[in-house]
Amino acid sequence: MRQFSRHSSSGRILLAIGLSALVLGASGCTRVRTHQGYSIDKLLVDSVQPGIDNRASVEGTLGRPSFISQFGEQDWYYVSREMRALAFSNPKPVEQTVLRVRFDPAGNVTAVDRMGLDQVAHISPMGDKTPTLGRNRSLFDEIFGNIGAVGAGGMGGAGGGSNTGGGPNGS
Repeated sequence: MRQFSRHSSSGRILLAIGLSALVLGASGCTRVRTHQGYSIDKLLVDSVQPGIDNRASVEGTLGRPSFISQFGEQDWYYVSREMRALAFSNPKPVEQTVLRVRFDPAGNVTAVDRMGLDQVAHISPMGDKTPTLGRNRSLFDEIFGNIGAVGAGGMGGAGGGSNTGGGPNGS
């Protein structure tokens, strides 16, 4: 008669499958860190000096900016952000650095500023609606609200006068 040992091949397979399922299940709860934008090198940023560097030298040192100010080309911005998410949750910024390089009209560097995550505006929406000024109109009012308004007096329609270009008698 054959004896079964504690470590039979089917037991090992079940143990391997169970451990694999445990590892796969635990990997779904890992933190995901991502980097967005410019990779800031402190040594390169510190090498940009006001009064010495210009647009060409800043571009050669730091590369193209993330974006340029909309009102004239006086400021260049380099944006770097570290994000963290747990499994399938919404990612949240953990660290952010905005490097602003300001130029004078001649194109020379006047200042290099750094801003962090404390400068980010936090917006808290109120429920599922955004409050606006104006009338509260339902979908029914939006669809059928103009019926009968065409040609009504004082609304600029046909009932308010003639727009044919003729005189007061229609001639």
